[in-house]
Amino acid sequence: MFFKLVSRNSRRNRKENGLFFASLLVTIVAFYIILALPRQDVMLFLAKMESNAVDRLLGMIPLFFGVTLFILFFLVYFAQKYQMERRRHEFGVYLMLGMPRRKLFGMLLLEDFGGSLLALAIGVPVAVLLSELISLVTARFVGLGIIGHSFSFSPGAVLWTAVGFLLIKLAAFLILSGRVVRQEIGSLLVGMPEGMKKQLPGPVYGLALALGTVCLGSAYRMGIIGISWYRVKGMGLTLLLGVLGTMLFFFGLRAGLGVLARRGGKDRQLHVFNFRQLQESVIQRSNTLAVSSLLMLAALCFCGAGVGIAGFYQENGRHVLDYTFGEGGREDMDQIMESLKENNLDGYFSELFEIRLGRIRSTENDSPFQMETVLSALAEKKETDDRNSLIGTLEYATEPRLIALSGYNHLLTVAGYPPLELAEGEAAVYLDSETVYSPLMDQVLEERPEVMLAGRKLILTGKAQTVNFVTDRAVRLSFALILPDDMFAEFAREDSDTIYLNGVLNMERFPGESLMNAIAQINEKLDKIELNYESFLQNMGRQIFYMVAASYLTLYLAIVFLIIANTVIGVQFLMGQRKSDRRYKTLIHLGATQEVLCRSVGKQISWYFGIPTFVAIVSSIFGVRALFTGLLPARVSGSVGGMMGVSAAMILILVVIEWIYIAAVRRSSRRYLLTLMVPEREE
Repeated sequence: MFFKLVSRNSRRNRKENGLFFASLLVTIVAFYIILALPRQDVMLFLAKMESNAVDRLLGMIPLFFGVTLFILFFLVYFAQKYQMERRRHEFGVYLMLGMPRRKLFGMLLLEDFGGSLLALAIGVPVAVLLSELISLVTARFVGLGIIGHSFSFSPGAVLWTAVGFLLIKLAAFLILSGRVVRQEIGSLLVGMPEGMKKQLPGPVYGLALALGTVCLGSAYRMGIIGISWYRVKGMGLTLLLGVLGTMLFFFGLRAGLGVLARRGGKDRQLHVFNFRQLQESVIQRSNTLAVSSLLMLAALCFCGAGVGIAGFYQENGRHVLDYTFGEGGREDMDQIMESLKENNLDGYFSELFEIRLGRIRSTENDSPFQMETVLSALAEKKETDDRNSLIGTLEYATEPRLIALSGYNHLLTVAGYPPLELAEGEAAVYLDSETVYSPLMDQVLEERPEVMLAGRKLILTGKAQTVNFVTDRAVRLSFALILPDDMFAEFAREDSDTIYLNGVLNMERFPGESLMNAIAQINEKLDKIELNYESFLQNMGRQIFYMVAASYLTLYLAIVFLIIANTVIGVQFLMGQRKSDRRYKTLIHLGATQEVLCRSVGKQISWYFGIPTFVAIVSSIFGVRALFTGLLPARVSGSVGGMMGVSAAMILILVVIEWIYIAAVRRSSRRYLLTLMVPEREE
């Protein structure tokens, strides 16, 4: 009989509080996915390419797991507190009928343990399948799926997921059940008190609302224009203003809700009652709503920034070259070519060509290269961070590297671009697009400005070239000049030649193989002859590392914060509704029907969820924009349209999640209202 009672209560609890049970399932899935990260295809690949970076990333996972456990403890605590408070009368009846307190504690422990095991039984298989799906999609996304995907199951991840989940559940249960079991029967049978309602004069709330709006606006401005990223104090001040502004804004919302209550609407049924209920909820739980809104904001910013940064690194992983051999002079390149031919490796390449770089011959002038006309033209442009960054780069480019035109044209042909055509006395500009904003330079080059190179006039023409001249993205030139070969020989020092030998694989030699497989095979052959080389596969590993670090961890935190914020809001509303049960009973005695009450509660829930969600959405638009300003290069941070697209996508996801939570809370609330419609016997 005892175990039947435990089983029946467990089923009823899951049915009546499906919101909390679903949140626990999502938590289990998130735990497993982050703990199983070392077994995913992408991480196994990265371990070969960037083992040190991967080790640092994986070393952070226990820290993330521990912090998440600490945060989710409070989620479980508040949700279980609601369950305990909801069943106070039931516990009092059990004790009054003679159930020993020790047996009541055992019953609650079995119920909680059984629910936890069921959540693990459902959540772990779902987590394993979802982890495999994420691993496969990620591998395909970065081009690794063709290497071969193998099913991976991490017993360690399952073990630590179960241990962490059961640990926080047990800790919350022991704290809450101990309090309930120790209470007297009379206090359990009496309904929950409504609590004290401290209200300040109306102008105080209005002033708080105005100050909160000002603080939020100041934080938005500091983040977007970049003040937050100049120094630590600026970031600290921005965060302080943002948090303080959010707290003051929610504290002062009573004034705005009072205006809405007086204005009325098309549906006047219980209109004033709804907004008075909201006013009271905001007054008593303004800090909870503010913290929940900040958690939503953090989730949106993490998600938006993670997706944006991952997309940036994917875009900058543009594939042109497969290999770059060596970095040296003519003798070094001859030895590399000879070694490739001796080992019959040259036939595996459809293209093998050289890129020559040189330094300007020494002159009596301390600045052999002068471009005052370019700097003057840029100074006339509208002042922006991009313009200032470009001017700052060019002011120090007094001895730029020189690039021979023939090699760079070969590179452009391989990349699918038309070759450059330079006449005598003309030069093209090479820029590193990840650090310098090239469209501004293109506008200046349209005017064909004159510059001085070693005492001779040159005309800069065409568009700024940004195709990287080697495979390794770590080798960069912020600014360089591309010269015709005869001019390159005239202006470059003879002893300053730096030659790179670039190669493109001939995929006809690898029938049925992918590019990744082909590069892996050639890498094995090259390692045997100990050639100094950089492959696209190795370079891609660095790009994927940043994508994984930005995507997995930020999305993981975003999911956790969203779960916490929405569950806390839902639980707080349901607890507040139960504390106001006498008001609903009064409305029922006055003739309010079930339909009217359900519609009234539905409106309250929409507003209760909608206010913190709306504040988070507005703040996230500015927050994601600020993150792009501080974390991404000028070329990406200036793309407002793309950034707004990322923000819009994240907002859409949040709206869907909010709709699911609102629907779940409405269902629980309506189920409770049905119990109030039944006449209750006084004990």
